[in-house]
Amino acid sequence: MNNKIIKTSLVAAVAAATFGISKANAAEYTFTFAHVLIEDTPNGKAALRFKEEVEANSDGRIQIDVLPAAQVGGDVEIIEQIQMGLVDIGIPPSATLGNFEERLQILDLPFLIPDYDTMVELLDGEVGREILDTLNDHNMYGVNFWGAGFRHMTNNDRPIHTPEDLEAIRMRTMQAPIIISTYENFDANATAMAFTEVYNGLQQGVVSGQENPLANIYTMRFHEVQDYLSLTNHAYHAYAAVINTDSWNSLPEDLQEVMRDAFDNGRTASRQLTLEDEEQIMASLEGEIEINEISAEAREAFVQASLPVHEEYEDVVTTDLLHKVYDVVGIEY
Repeated sequence: MNNKIIKTSLVAAVAAATFGISKANAAEYTFTFAHVLIEDTPNGKAALRFKEEVEANSDGRIQIDVLPAAQVGGDVEIIEQIQMGLVDIGIPPSATLGNFEERLQILDLPFLIPDYDTMVELLDGEVGREILDTLNDHNMYGVNFWGAGFRHMTNNDRPIHTPEDLEAIRMRTMQAPIIISTYENFDANATAMAFTEVYNGLQQGVVSGQENPLANIYTMRFHEVQDYLSLTNHAYHAYAAVINTDSWNSLPEDLQEVMRDAFDNGRTASRQLTLEDEEQIMASLEGEIEINEISAEAREAFVQASLPVHEEYEDVVTTDLLHKVYDVVGIEY
């Protein structure tokens, strides 16, 4: 018998014994969905919607246990647990997945995706599917890309208007080599740090700045310990919705369809809630932190200044895949 079925059957039996659930009504499959986000963030809410939809549309045959706020560890630990089958589902950032599958790093090349519509075309199209399929070699099935908006930079040294403004700023980054390379390329001092440690790191001056989407900046209250917010839109913060391969294959086709539909609706919810959230966040941040946007000319300067990072990682992400992405986003090669 498949180990996954044994696992879910045991969980269902324990639930039935503990809570008095009849065998007929106990879930056939129980999956854990772990992430590092606070439940009140757009993706935290989308995860709960995913749970509700799967449980309702499977007529209770599938139970989803959501574990938010890094209850089982950071993104790296969650990915490792998904690979081992200790956790079933996650939405880790593409940059962190790049530690496990190098080609995933392509989405975190700086100043690659210019706007929201191009992001949708790239991530939801054939090239996005090809990128997700690289996870097949790592005991994960990549279903689709959720999202938390474009990342921006905050710091306590100065507003960021040009690439030169990043010089010598101590920037916290995710545990992702390509993002570390990005800031080193801009002559900043990059320091990898777990997401849950960033507030204290900023407050204590271990680092002077960080990058994140607006939802993460606001819910983690980084604006309380930062002076400047620069709306750089330098990378789209994509979360890859992934599920352990054995967990996915344990499902019959009809339940895979239920899950796939719920993943797609979760993706839509995560993006729409993010857009709505960002409007409210920008209004709330007025007067709390100095905010600046970069000009079109400055963005082009950032694009040109970023090309050495693209070149550095061309062999890693493969020239073929890089050129396919360039064709979608409109970068000439």
